Amino acid sequence: MIKKLFPCLKGYGKYALLAPITIIFEVLLEIRIPYYMSKIIDVGIANKDINYIIKTGAMMALMAVLSLICGALSARFAAKGAMGFGKNLRRSVFNKIQEFSFANCDKFSTASLITRLTTDVTMTQHTFMMLIRTFVRSPIMLVTATIMAANLNSKLSFVFLVSIPILGTALAVIMVMAFPRFRKMLACYDKMNGSIQENLIGVRVVKSFVREDYENEKFNQRAETLRQTQLSAERMIICNMPIMQLVVYSCIIAILWFGGNMVIAGTMDNGALISFITYVSQILMSLMMISMFFVSFVMTRASVTRIAEVLNETPDIPDVDSENKVTEGSVTFNNVSFSYDKNPDNLHLEDINLTINPGETVGIIGGTGSSKTSLVQLIPRLYDVLEGQVLVGGRDVREYSLAELRSAVGMVLQKNVLFSGTIVDNLKWGNPNATTEEIISACQAAQAHDFIMSFPDGYETVLGQGGVNVSGGQKQRLCIARALIKKPKIIILDDSTSAVDTATDASIRKALHEKLSGTTTIIIAQRITSVCDADKIVVMDNGRINAVGTHEELLESNEIYREVYESQQKGVA
Repeated sequence: MIKKLFPCLKGYGKYALLAPITIIFEVLLEIRIPYYMSKIIDVGIANKDINYIIKTGAMMALMAVLSLICGALSARFAAKGAMGFGKNLRRSVFNKIQEFSFANCDKFSTASLITRLTTDVTMTQHTFMMLIRTFVRSPIMLVTATIMAANLNSKLSFVFLVSIPILGTALAVIMVMAFPRFRKMLACYDKMNGSIQENLIGVRVVKSFVREDYENEKFNQRAETLRQTQLSAERMIICNMPIMQLVVYSCIIAILWFGGNMVIAGTMDNGALISFITYVSQILMSLMMISMFFVSFVMTRASVTRIAEVLNETPDIPDVDSENKVTEGSVTFNNVSFSYDKNPDNLHLEDINLTINPGETVGIIGGTGSSKTSLVQLIPRLYDVLEGQVLVGGRDVREYSLAELRSAVGMVLQKNVLFSGTIVDNLKWGNPNATTEEIISACQAAQAHDFIMSFPDGYETVLGQGGVNVSGGQKQRLCIARALIKKPKIIILDDSTSAVDTATDASIRKALHEKLSGTTTIIIAQRITSVCDADKIVVMDNGRINAVGTHEELLESNEIYREVYESQQKGVA
């Protein structure tokens, strides 16, 4: 895990190095203060030497000021180093997620990925700050204070040396028992965040079905489960502080007892005892801080493990470093079989053989669950085949780099997604360098230009998150325009005109036919009218190709197609 996270220090390593260096100087200065205090009592006050008291007191004050400066610098360096580390770590996780295929994204829930990018990274960042400050300061303070205390009175030192194994044993037990509980707690965070995300995305559905009370109850159950797991984890952690304090105060009482007897017997000076108690307090406080760090480390270990799971995830679809270019838009499926879970006994597509020539318009028809979308998602390698080959431009899609292949394929997904920002910002996803003329031309083809211009701000109209301030049909037309701006070799419309009326649908198809005469067009549709003028129509049934032909040929020869057509004609009648 350390090896995986270490590169995230890039650009901030100097701060991570300066923080412990300044901490070392702070400790070395601070550790001398009790020594000078004992000298003031045992020498200055005992001999009534005012000059010695002033001189030694000034030295104490100087060391306190220098120690304060070093501590402040250390805090500043640690904060900058930890914040930079957190930023780089969050960026690394986000960049890794961008490399994921659909299958990888299916493995991690969206809510879980959000928790890992926020809560888990924040906890890791906090512990890293403790690592470069507390975990450097406390051991050095422990060692140096032990040396100074032993120099003052070696016999009395055995009192606090007995406490170290007690503290170590208690800490080890707490760490072992707490880790699995914190891992379970973070899993509950994922579930609660998933519930929140689902509710906010579907808030219109919730309100339309008057299910607010149900959602409140569901959230309360998730929150209560999280509370219970937090309590279970915290019960172990809170045992740490009472144990530490019990040992610390027991040590101080024992030292006061034995040290007081030594002072009475004349074998130890008053100042030396006071300084010894100060050093013991520093030693025991260092032990407590070390234990607190390890407790924090236990909590963070669960977070780091979850972050490492994302960073170590191998993209299901590996990219290749290839110079191959997509020269034309032919598509060929050779004996293709596909399964989402890569199980040959649970195939979603089976024995697919299909050839689509460059510039052809192909319609795909089939009932719900016939794997129409699964078929077209194999073309831009959103998923990889289990068996067989998918060829684009005469080459296996695995021989192209993902950037080259997906740049050549424009896809309007079944679920239309727009992002926060202006309409023109969303359209330029297709081509960041698109000119105004190209944008307007694509929107006219998608029958989007007129409604865009009806807005007061036109193309500069700001869309809400997910495009909530436009209708479903408008959203579909914007997504079609976004794909057209790419000027792809292949364009796939996955039921992307379902929310527009038949007249608009016909206008879109006419414009696409005129503007994309050399582009291979694949249209998935529920309406026969959307594909009836295609060069050929593919009928899908239960993950297999049932028939391929023109509208007239299928009406004559294919029962499935004829039944769909007749049912829709009855609907029109």
